[in-house]
Amino acid sequence: MPTWEDVIAIARALPQVEVSIWHRTPSLKVAGKSFARLRTEAEGGLVLLCSLDEKERLLESGEPAYYTTPHYDGYGAILIDLSKIGRDALRELVIQSWRIKAPARLRQTLNAPGTAVPPATGRTARGVPGVRARKRKGS
Repeated sequence: MPTWEDVIAIARALPQVEVSIWHRTPSLKVAGKSFARLRTEAEGGLVLLCSLDEKERLLESGEPAYYTTPHYDGYGAILIDLSKIGRDALRELVIQSWRIKAPARLRQTLNAPGTAVPPATGRTARGVPGVRARKRKGS
């Protein structure tokens, strides 16, 4: 079962990540911008940024690791139950969240040959069992 320390370890492999505080809870920032937060609210969970389409795919998957609360309705963030997510899926989602907030010059460093962290696919759903990306109408 992944822990907050595992999330930190995944993120620290990315450029310019710092452990910080966001809304009085542990968080991760890239270039001063938050991209992950460990919630202490009653519903708990890890908050990671994602597109609204990705959020919808993850929630529709039925995977118990993914959920949301009314506070996050209409916002590109998914809540993750760390006790129910696999390490590979967590890694891909952390990288994706980092990419959303990282400046372009930092994102480009992950695309360079020989980088330690491979680029996220941008289609996290492909790497999560039971989650399939939906085809768009007309495709």
